[in-house]
Amino acid sequence: MVDQITHIENQTETVAHIGEPPMYHVILLNDDFTPMDFVVRVLVELFYLSTEQAERVMLEVHHKGRGLCGIFTREIAETRVAQVNQVARQNEHPLLCVMEPAP
Repeated sequence: MVDQITHIENQTETVAHIGEPPMYHVILLNDDFTPMDFVVRVLVELFYLSTEQAERVMLEVHHKGRGLCGIFTREIAETRVAQVNQVARQNEHPLLCVMEPAP
């Protein structure tokens, strides 16, 4: 019985030492062909940004070459990147979305 209690206490201690998961930036990259209204729609529909927020990100992409869509855990970031790239291809736009580790 004592061995079981020690084992359970060790498990609890291990869980207490687990930190926050690594986070990732999801970034849209500029191209000269994807319409601005399509980029705004993607940001609203896939990232749940307000229209105003989406327009700010779209303008950042347009003027600076890239724009931050959000910061997520790895799994969510991978999913969002895949969704954006899939929707862009389905609509025949070269829009590209990537992820990179957050500092």
